[in-house]
Amino acid sequence: MNTLKNKVNLIGRLGAQPEVVTFDSGKTLARFNLATNENYKDKKGEWVESTQWHTINTWGKTAERVKQHLTKGQEIILEGKLVHQTYETAAGEKRYATIIEATEFLVISEKKEVINK
Repeated sequence: MNTLKNKVNLIGRLGAQPEVVTFDSGKTLARFNLATNENYKDKKGEWVESTQWHTINTWGKTAERVKQHLTKGQEIILEGKLVHQTYETAAGEKRYATIIEATEFLVISEKKEVINK
């Protein structure tokens, strides 16, 4: 039941090629951005598309799978958890970020093809 307390499931498209880093310790990190879209009617009754961008991190074997299988534009389903990070800028300002640490993913469609007529 503990896994239900902090669980995220998203379906979206990769906005860029994943960045993969292997540290001196041997740990591998893959980082990418995922766009999710919602459509809704505004007060005037017109359809509006809202896009949210999410920063995704994966570690270890999952990061290796990201490196092998994911490319910009692919649509995926992922599962993970929210992680809150605090860091300090070079100017000494405290900053906060919320990322999604993915533990699993599944490719559901390849990159959208542009059709020229």
